[in-house]
Amino acid sequence: MCKVVKVDLSSYYHWIKTGSVVKKVDKKLNELIEIIFLQGRNNYGTRRIRDKLKELYGLIISRRRISNIMKDLNLKVKMKRRYKNTTDSNHNLPIAPNILNRDFYASSPDQKYVGDITYIPTGEGWLYLATVIDLYSRKVVGWSMDDTMKVSLVNDALSMAILHRNPPSGLIWHTDRGSQYASYSHKDLLLKNNITQSMSRKGNCWDNSVAESFFKSLKQELVYNTYFYTKKQAKKEIFEYIEFYYNRVRSHSYVGNLSPVKFEEKQNALQSEMVA
Repeated sequence: MCKVVKVDLSSYYHWIKTGSVVKKVDKKLNELIEIIFLQGRNNYGTRRIRDKLKELYGLIISRRRISNIMKDLNLKVKMKRRYKNTTDSNHNLPIAPNILNRDFYASSPDQKYVGDITYIPTGEGWLYLATVIDLYSRKVVGWSMDDTMKVSLVNDALSMAILHRNPPSGLIWHTDRGSQYASYSHKDLLLKNNITQSMSRKGNCWDNSVAESFFKSLKQELVYNTYFYTKKQAKKEIFEYIEFYYNRVRSHSYVGNLSPVKFEEKQNALQSEMVA
């Protein structure tokens, strides 16, 4: 090799011994891994970092090497807390059948939505958040925040999704059995937009696991690490988390470790190529 490239043998062995070039490459790789880890809010493990290195920089790095670098840099993934279900389904309102039946796959956008409500602690009391997630890309397509868990909370979240996505007739809308979702006002909204309602079985969190998984991510990556002095502050930071981080940046394993927005853009591009 030295003869072919006309390099002195002693110079080659000196290069091997000092490893100056290798160290520069490793230093740059360390920087990239740390940037990706911090952008992922300390939640990316080796699999997601590996996929991000390939997606953003075209680098193919083994998970083992990434793991060693993370140990050297003391990059530790946050521990997850258990999710607590706070939905009150003790009411006498009519319940919809479980049409979704844990089939969380959707072949195209706006076929199936799931929704749920959670609470956010602040220095001014509880703030309630309702979300609507498209099962196709796991994108949060609608959301609403308020001081109370009135029916308007879930109606506003779903109305936002309807306004921005304009789903076709027959969309399946799956939630738990909470009184807000079983209310006549909410059923009127569904009827008006030709949406089919589906509800989980009583006390079965797995029937709506995608919606609950989002809240786990939100609390692990933002709420548990932030003290919201005011509800205004909480609304601002949750808005930024959903719209600028979760939908556009955060990797999701279900969609090939792409963000929901990037996944939809990629699928739209592929469909355009097929049509052309």
